[in-house]
Amino acid sequence: MAKVAIIIPARLASTRFPAKPLAPITGPDGAAHPAIAYTWQAAVAAAKRVGGAVEVVVATDDTSIAETCRASGMAVVMTPVECRNGTERCAAALDGLAARPDIVVNLQGDALLTPVAMVEAVVEQLAARPDLAMATPVVAATPAVLAHLQSDAAAGRVGGTTAACARDGRALYFSKSIIPHVAPGTVPVQPVLLHIGVYAYRPDALQAYAAAAPAPLELQEGLEQLRFLDAGLTVGTVLCENPGWDMIELNNPTDVPLIEAALIRRAQLEMM
Repeated sequence: MAKVAIIIPARLASTRFPAKPLAPITGPDGAAHPAIAYTWQAAVAAAKRVGGAVEVVVATDDTSIAETCRASGMAVVMTPVECRNGTERCAAALDGLAARPDIVVNLQGDALLTPVAMVEAVVEQLAARPDLAMATPVVAATPAVLAHLQSDAAAGRVGGTTAACARDGRALYFSKSIIPHVAPGTVPVQPVLLHIGVYAYRPDALQAYAAAAPAPLELQEGLEQLRFLDAGLTVGTVLCENPGWDMIELNNPTDVPLIEAALIRRAQLEMM
């Protein structure tokens, strides 16, 4: 069985939502917890689901995040301030792990609603497909999520990320715009696919990524995964089922009440 490391990259400086890993999110229990606490819970649950030797750590360059995490019993690896994105931060965290993994999972700190089945799915795909440098999940956007993306776009806010894929699941492109284009009054051939902020990498591909210069499209879109596509590496997507709650990432302060509602919805489903 492959050795897996689940790394949660977290940074304090965010243009859209400063200090969002520490933003208080009220859970179904009525208590407020830092956003990263929910991501940690998801990572620990995913580690149990994946099975085998799984190490879970938070990777950060900020002492306030590190102190908050350690106070709650989370393992922390300190990484350089120079890391430009979560993927580079995961690469920098490799030397701080207890053992070198076969597969590295990047569970982004703002993707706190991630179902554990999606982490399991990307690990399984990467283990089964030696041609892939990376694997990541997508879901068909629900009407509510699509409306949320459209509302963000209309207001000039950057919301979630969508993906365009080939018929075999290979990623063709990722964008913070809504892709592919759907002509007014037409029935889409393929639904809008919402990209979920989880990545499974091979360590060698991860280190090669960190050593490469950022790609122009990566810089323009602000999407780190485009560096893999620019380098000609094969990125696989796993089409996952919608979990029953809206998959909204913590990108803007306006996302907080939506995430809190989704947490309540998830708790209700788990009780059924």
